[in-house]
Amino acid sequence: MLAAGAQAAATATPEAPPPPVVNSALDAPLFYQLLLGEIELREGEAGTAFQVILDAARRTRDEVLFRRAVDIALGARSGEQALLAARAWRTARPASLDALRVQLQILVALNRADELAEPLRTLLALTPEAELGAALGALPRFLQRLPDAQRTAQLVEDTVRPYRDRAATQVPARIALGRAWLAARDPGRALALAREAAALEPAAPGPALLAIELMRDRPEAESLVGAYLAQPAAETPMRLAYVRVLTEERRYADAVAQLGIATQQQPDDAGPWLTLGALQLELGHPAEGEAALLRYVQLSERSRDATAAAGADDASPPAGHREAAPQEPARALEQAWLLLAQAAEQRGDYAGAEAWLARIDDPQRALEVQVRRASILARQGKIAQARELIRRTPERQAEDARTKLLAEVSVLRQAKRWREAFDLLDAANRKSPDDADLLYEQAMLAERLDRMAEMERLMRRVIELKPDNAHAHNALGYSLADRNQRLPEAHSLIQRALELAPGDPFIIDSLGWVEYRMGNRDEALRLLRSAWAARPDTEIGAHLGEVLWSLDRKDEARSIWRAARARDADNDVLRETLARLRADP
Repeated sequence: MLAAGAQAAATATPEAPPPPVVNSALDAPLFYQLLLGEIELREGEAGTAFQVILDAARRTRDEVLFRRAVDIALGARSGEQALLAARAWRTARPASLDALRVQLQILVALNRADELAEPLRTLLALTPEAELGAALGALPRFLQRLPDAQRTAQLVEDTVRPYRDRAATQVPARIALGRAWLAARDPGRALALAREAAALEPAAPGPALLAIELMRDRPEAESLVGAYLAQPAAETPMRLAYVRVLTEERRYADAVAQLGIATQQQPDDAGPWLTLGALQLELGHPAEGEAALLRYVQLSERSRDATAAAGADDASPPAGHREAAPQEPARALEQAWLLLAQAAEQRGDYAGAEAWLARIDDPQRALEVQVRRASILARQGKIAQARELIRRTPERQAEDARTKLLAEVSVLRQAKRWREAFDLLDAANRKSPDDADLLYEQAMLAERLDRMAEMERLMRRVIELKPDNAHAHNALGYSLADRNQRLPEAHSLIQRALELAPGDPFIIDSLGWVEYRMGNRDEALRLLRSAWAARPDTEIGAHLGEVLWSLDRKDEARSIWRAARARDADNDVLRETLARLRADP
């Protein structure tokens, strides 16, 4: 019998012979040439180094050397030499995708639009079929640095034409072209392409994503988004992209509805819960907001604990190595605590609010925490203490002084001490006469003091400083409409505001109100219903109720007013409306 070791040796599979040794192409002359090129570069002779390395690349057809030549040229800020090297690279390696990409990048950087057509077509022709859709989709973003957007869109149109009728690329080709025309300020053509793509492939997310991007310019694009999201297989990230646009347009009720679906579909995804909680608070729903925020905190802390446990199981990092701190999740959790403090404050649970604030020890958030504490004091009528707390808070950044000023103004507004708040802003605006935001706040306080001429002067100055300020146009137009003055001008101002901020429910409310003042009650009702559905705010409810009352639909008006009063029984606009109409909801 063989010994165990001998038996194992006898039955073992013979080892495979080692692979043959392949000699490097780097011979002595080439090594010397490359060394010379690098020495020239270190001596500051970038032009000579470029020529030496490019010559070596041409002789060897080595892609690494071509890339090195390009890098040397770019480092020397010589776009023409970089382009020369890229073209030589393509000549030596016609099938190289890297060479094509580098050439295209240089042409775009040099704004050589006339020379892009051939390499773009070649790049797509060489791209594997499975990657063509992604390559087409990347075209508009890749070309966005070109200054002539119309010309760029036409270039994309010519480039994608062969792919518009292929089954695998007909949708991404249209989406790429749609984005190019949107960048060229032709949203009508972009919307037509999005509709074509959606009709070809209703389940594809691309058309809906393009439609989301189009919503600001073409509100009718939203129907494509709704059709996509109504499908069972709709992707949650698409829904969240839609939520971001709705939030930007202040359509918080619509955003909350979409977030409700997203959190049902992916209940363990923390992010949407934080957004949902913040929007619920904005809508005046502290209980619902608190529930969503507590769920976020639970998921976030669970994830943090799991990460910490996994880190404890890993081997210790090398000496001198320090892991980067997860700043973003930590700051998001602190944001949730701030919002939970706000929810507790809205419910009148001031001790609970303080307990959440006490968790935050980030010095960067010290001012936010103190401002929230000041708000809690103001709610309890402790105005002097609230102002003193704000003033005592240290300023860490230049912007902090302005933040403290606005926080103190907010405290005075809560107490309805309009004159003191106005004087505070007036003093600040004398020092910074071109601060549009402070001027806007002062204008709104002038309106509270019934100093309408001053309000108009200040608001027109805001519009002069910031012509795209939708809220300034809206505030001035609403002020005129509310006083039943210069209604055509008021209508024009509010219409301009809506052009600057399409879909904003407060601006739609203003437009509805001026239509009502002009006697167009049916149009006013349509607009105010739309605003109330998007944002059931107390003042919007007051206006909608009054229009319904004027149409002798008094039961419906009372129902709206009851809902509005449940949100804010002390709202001045609602109380004035009910008193003037002698209505009891």
